[in-house]
Amino acid sequence: MKIKSIKIGGVTTKNNVFFAPLAGFSDSAMRKIAVECGAGLTFTEMVSCKGLKYTPSASSELLHFYPEETPKAVQIFGSDPEIMGEIAKSEYLAPFDIIDINMGCPVPKIYSNGEGSALLNDIYLAQKIITQVKKAGKPVSVKFRIGLTENSLITRDFSLACQDAGADLITIHGRTRDKYYSGTPNYFEIESAKNAVKIPVIANGGIFTVKDANDMMEKTGADGVMLARGALENPLLFCDILGIKHPKTLKELIVEQANLLKERYGVERSAIMFRKQAAYYLKGVIGGRKLRDEIFSSTNINEVISMILSANF
Repeated sequence: MKIKSIKIGGVTTKNNVFFAPLAGFSDSAMRKIAVECGAGLTFTEMVSCKGLKYTPSASSELLHFYPEETPKAVQIFGSDPEIMGEIAKSEYLAPFDIIDINMGCPVPKIYSNGEGSALLNDIYLAQKIITQVKKAGKPVSVKFRIGLTENSLITRDFSLACQDAGADLITIHGRTRDKYYSGTPNYFEIESAKNAVKIPVIANGGIFTVKDANDMMEKTGADGVMLARGALENPLLFCDILGIKHPKTLKELIVEQANLLKERYGVERSAIMFRKQAAYYLKGVIGGRKLRDEIFSSTNINEVISMILSANF
């Protein structure tokens, strides 16, 4: 794929290979690893605007970042335009260069609250949210899916609506809400959006190899790609797509991430937090299931680090 910078409002990214906002995974430690591997833009986990307004102590923890992460984007979600506009202007989001709005999360709890992918049902409300968030004066991006089901694809219309409301960039996950993360992305739907709008379009979904990234770009004409689970399994995928040297071995990156978590959360909590990420790292590794079970049984991140260092991969 052609590597280039992307202009999002007044912000220019380093390149067009981004790291996705992933609930429970794209914390500051994982994002720092992604940046080290070359990611052109990173996004926080999705943060509830109502949470920041009413229970900020819990939600604001998701907003931690490291100095290396620049430019950086925060992803917010909600369904109340006024609250979202208020939070967009708040001190919580002040350090971030870009505000991304989640309009694609398929999780039932989010959907039933009228948030995430539920906004695909109400283009007018989606536009009101974008308009209010845009008043914060920062570039705004929107991440959404191609529709709720294969019988209700609205990619082109929703893309145009986002652009008309003031969005500076859109990221399209090429699957419907009911597919979650399974199946081949619908390249045609992403291409139809790219041909309809003038703002940059980032393609997301099913990118696990360099070939996947090249195919996504070739088949959609998108301006860039966004890595999700592929980066969780191997953050060095950023380097491979960008054609740059690996900064460290995968094992070294895993240990670095574990140490970053330990610095923030302590020995016990970091060990528990690291389990879900370890499951991705060890996917397909010989002896990975046994090592994963051992890591899951530990409540000491120092033990976990020792296990990883001793492993043969």
